[in-house]
Amino acid sequence: MRKIYLAGHRGMVGGAILRQLQAQGETNIVTRSHAELDLTDQSAVRAFMQAERPDVVILAAAKVGGIHANNAYPADFIYENLMIEANVIHQAFAAGVTQLLQLGSSCIYPRDVPQPMAEAALLTGVLEPTNEPYAIAKIAGIKLCESYNRQHGVDYRSVMPTNLYGPGDNFHPENSHVLPALIRRFHEAARAGQDEVVIWGSGAPRREFLHVDDMAAASLFVLALPKADYSANTQAMLSHINVGCGSDISILELAQMVAQVTGFQGRIATDPSKPDGTPRKLMDVSRLAQMGWRASISLQDGLAETYRWFLTHSDSFRR
Repeated sequence: MRKIYLAGHRGMVGGAILRQLQAQGETNIVTRSHAELDLTDQSAVRAFMQAERPDVVILAAAKVGGIHANNAYPADFIYENLMIEANVIHQAFAAGVTQLLQLGSSCIYPRDVPQPMAEAALLTGVLEPTNEPYAIAKIAGIKLCESYNRQHGVDYRSVMPTNLYGPGDNFHPENSHVLPALIRRFHEAARAGQDEVVIWGSGAPRREFLHVDDMAAASLFVLALPKADYSANTQAMLSHINVGCGSDISILELAQMVAQVTGFQGRIATDPSKPDGTPRKLMDVSRLAQMGWRASISLQDGLAETYRWFLTHSDSFRR
């Protein structure tokens, strides 16, 4: 039985991948919490990899956050993500790992890139300023994988998800992404009987949302692809694969859906003084579709499920 090291198993995506690996019958899965292994510590990662010698590495660990967090802590976002990627990828190689999958983000693409965003758009323009440090780190992760493939002949792959949501998400009122932040705010407004909820920005930007269980399924699909099939659909220096559902929605429309799911019946106002971020972010998922995978969870169904999960865990989100 192959040994799989899953980095980031306590995160939303890593947790979903862990559940699906277990459902597929994988029993030799190695995990470590942050307290047990600091992935920004090179010597600690080296010792871990040399001791465990996994056959496969899935890198789902990262420092993540929404617009507010990216603006407030840019140094943390670029430093921690660069260190995690460099340490895990290099030390995996040094320990003889030939198969690795690392997860990135759709923010790698330029701010004004044509929509939908194709993989070939990478490095063709200026990044969105609000999350540039994080994006630079995620681009570096792709290039680390490609460089080790080219120089050492290993099989290190990258998948770039769109905005993710689902069970295990971060519902912090300031440091979370837009969808979980809206769920919490509309939930609290509905319970308090408020007559208005104000959302950041104009409400006009369009975003694509993918359920985390779909992302986990896509990740394991890409990981399992024969090397010949993966290589046939990618290029040595353009090897990453977009993962999304292929459709988007405006932030205002999303707020209206969240209001319906949470039972909020008041007004929804916008605050144009707050940043909008990138005007539109929709992934071109034709490369992955050609390989044989498509998302299966609708946003309506996924929102309802995520809200049910939130309700069962809401006590742990109180400040």
